[in-house]
Amino acid sequence: MAHLWQGIINEYRDWLPVKDEEEVITLQEGGTPLVYSDDLSSEVGAKVYIKVEGVNPTGSFKDRGMTTAITKVVSQGQKMVACASTGNTSASAAAYSAKAGLECAVILPAGKIAAGKLAQAIVHGARLVAVDGNFDQCLTITRQLTESYPVALVNSINPYRLQGQKTAAFEIVDFLGDAPDIHVLPVGNAGNISAYWMGYNEYAGRRTAASLEKETKLGDARASKVPQMWGIQAKGAAPFVAGHPIENPETVATAIRIGNPASWDYASAARDDSHGFITAVTDEAILAAQARLAVSTGIFVEPASAASVAGLLQAAGQGKVPGDATIVCTVTGNGLKDTATALGDRDINPQVIEPTLQAALSALDLK
Repeated sequence: MAHLWQGIINEYRDWLPVKDEEEVITLQEGGTPLVYSDDLSSEVGAKVYIKVEGVNPTGSFKDRGMTTAITKVVSQGQKMVACASTGNTSASAAAYSAKAGLECAVILPAGKIAAGKLAQAIVHGARLVAVDGNFDQCLTITRQLTESYPVALVNSINPYRLQGQKTAAFEIVDFLGDAPDIHVLPVGNAGNISAYWMGYNEYAGRRTAASLEKETKLGDARASKVPQMWGIQAKGAAPFVAGHPIENPETVATAIRIGNPASWDYASAARDDSHGFITAVTDEAILAAQARLAVSTGIFVEPASAASVAGLLQAAGQGKVPGDATIVCTVTGNGLKDTATALGDRDINPQVIEPTLQAALSALDLK
């Protein structure tokens, strides 16, 4: 019988700061596909895999961190959580709060959240507050709220969030048999690049600054190496590339429209210690990569997800991709989160025909 996936905590409990007696709040997140891309492999001259995080329960990688964060909130007896969000965090926080019977408050930038993500938070029963400002200002308000009231913060500055997110690196090593040579992923608030770097290192038998040494233990090493970490930002929201926070970040990739990443130090360490880099790509390159991934590999992602693929293609064009390297690109969220951006100005109303085979053949230009 095939293994029935039990969610990341139950699958990797020995590597996570969750005690046996703690109630696990899970929607069976994780266990996501690692899909080989013939198209991208041929294009860049390396073996390219896509880690498809959009198949998590709420459609993004955020579920990995939310199961650990909400599990700890319940264990500590708190009754309400809060988050600032560009969309995916709010969807995940609302869903896991609903599962746990908690109240959930979401602070979000007004008019800057994709409709699909907003709908998720609403239907899961979260309380939404829109701010006339950007994500960074929303996070400041959320921090002040959780410091002053008995409300738990569940953004990625919550250390248990990164603990859950590191399990994606475990899955990649378990699938490939070792760590890849290069890992490429989008960078917004920078929690994910920090978490992957932690996961790869812990599977190789060592810790990073983000590791919770007092609450976790290292098992036997399962990886012989760690990858270079390549972080990709959008050019209108690229504080790592600029070397300073961006006051008014702008990009079509709403999930990474962040000007002052909360995990700046951890992400910088991941970049430097792995001998990798963080660079930026244009919105046009992101949308082109989104379309290419959908048509050539059959994976539909939201724009921010496609930043990793756009970054890989840009690096290949600059001669930075080693021949025959094994490369993993994380795509962080499902394309159904933001269909409006993917469709652009394309007509979604198909031609209407008479109900006959001949009419269908004619419409399809088949003889």
